[in-house]
Amino acid sequence: MDRQPTVSVIIIFLNAARFIEEAVQSVFAQTYFDWELLLVDDGSSDESTRIAHQYAEQHPECVYYLEHNGHQNRGMSASRNLGIQHSQGRYVAFLDADDVWFPRKLEQQVAILEAHPQAGMVYGLSQWWYSWIPHSENQKQDFVHLLGVMPNTLIEPPALLPLFFFQQQAAIPSPSSILVRREVIEQVGGFEEAFRGEYEDQVFYAKVCLKKFVFASDECWDRYRQHPDSTYWIAQQSGQQYSARLVFLNWLAGYLDEQGVNDAKILRALQREQQRYRYPRLVRLWRNGQHLLLRIAGRILPLPMRGWLWAKWKGLDYSPPVGWVRFGSLRRLVPFSREFGFDRGLPIDRYYIEQFLAKHAADIRGHVLEVEDDLYTRQFGGARVIKSDILHVRDGAPKATIVADLTCAEDLPRETFDCIILTQTLQFIYEVRAALTTVKRILKPGGVVLATVPGISPIIRYDMEAWGQYWSFTTLSAQRLFEEVFLPANVKVEGHGNVLTAAAFLYGLAAQELEAQELDQHDYDYEVLITVRAVK
Repeated sequence: MDRQPTVSVIIIFLNAARFIEEAVQSVFAQTYFDWELLLVDDGSSDESTRIAHQYAEQHPECVYYLEHNGHQNRGMSASRNLGIQHSQGRYVAFLDADDVWFPRKLEQQVAILEAHPQAGMVYGLSQWWYSWIPHSENQKQDFVHLLGVMPNTLIEPPALLPLFFFQQQAAIPSPSSILVRREVIEQVGGFEEAFRGEYEDQVFYAKVCLKKFVFASDECWDRYRQHPDSTYWIAQQSGQQYSARLVFLNWLAGYLDEQGVNDAKILRALQREQQRYRYPRLVRLWRNGQHLLLRIAGRILPLPMRGWLWAKWKGLDYSPPVGWVRFGSLRRLVPFSREFGFDRGLPIDRYYIEQFLAKHAADIRGHVLEVEDDLYTRQFGGARVIKSDILHVRDGAPKATIVADLTCAEDLPRETFDCIILTQTLQFIYEVRAALTTVKRILKPGGVVLATVPGISPIIRYDMEAWGQYWSFTTLSAQRLFEEVFLPANVKVEGHGNVLTAAAFLYGLAAQELEAQELDQHDYDYEVLITVRAVK
């Protein structure tokens, strides 16, 4: 193995003669060519050993055959680790011997990791593949599972941990859908060889998601073949899923303790999940009892109560039936405040703005530029600020030290500012790209812009009439706009808000009228405010 390819592809196999050639051919069909393929034999006794040897002999420049000493069966984790030990690439991809890749899998995933150097792993969607057996009885339809998280974004550690393993909100990826940096695999210690089959992949994901940023994509990159000989199907048919999951959860509890994790929410969720699987018979009896109660309730209780019980039984959020929603004080055609809640307390968008600036207060230092006022410079910069300037677009603004239009401010000096605070400004600028180009130009190398833009928001009538209010944003539009000007690796975009805070903000309620946990809950589909930190 003298080549130094970019990607090492690892296919582990055990008696996979029916499928392995199709898997290998999907690697050769890739539009990205800088790869090596390691075929790791886990002690096969069928024709798959001969097939793998044949590929290695026909393509010695890029295909290699590996096996354990004595042709042993060591399990899936040990086999993946053997492939990793002999791999040469900066990135490592796994392809199960019964799955296949779509042609652009490697091309697109390598591009994502190159564009996001802080990402340790990228994963996407899989097509659950039933149609590989044509015209079979009881044929299920192929489908692509839901991602369950904001697509095409970097997810901070350890956010995916509860979403994958406790809340089941995010779909756990197939090993065939991921691409991982080799250095990340080494840092987390590879796969746990005690897990020979089921949960070996989830153990690995837990180790990565605890420590590393992960990029979640909505691209579908592989076909996940469904057949009765797969590890998943065997566990389901043998009834071992409860015991296998408990083994995984117990391992995870020990690993989190070993890593010094003290996040109370994660630990509580893990304990609840352990209880469910520690006493599966009691869980089943309770569920059966609940089902009987629901049947009785369905006959005697009114419709809203039946809906509430059903939601509780299924672990869902309750939605009253049509006609039973009670609006209370919210049944009105005018907001409580047209001042965004200023006259009631702290506006909800300001709550998110101040949380963001407090988080990045260390960036507010040196020579700082803020728009219209220096309130946040003083509030969050303090003694770190050496010089403060205030930008305004019109002459005569009482606090302005610089009068300029960011879209055509060629007279603003280059590489002047260590930090630019650009809160709730870009929505009033029609030529947003031109403004961001100026912002980058006037920042010093290593300088930071801390920007906020509105998502779900009322119109600011005064500003609309004064110079126009043109835009509301999403995390995706903000990401693309800033990445057109700054290096993608230097841009971090986050959304803030949920359906409750969005509704409260539109009504003009203040942050003090909501609980902290209500304000801090983030729903990707209801973004009140988008924050951006970009470094030149």
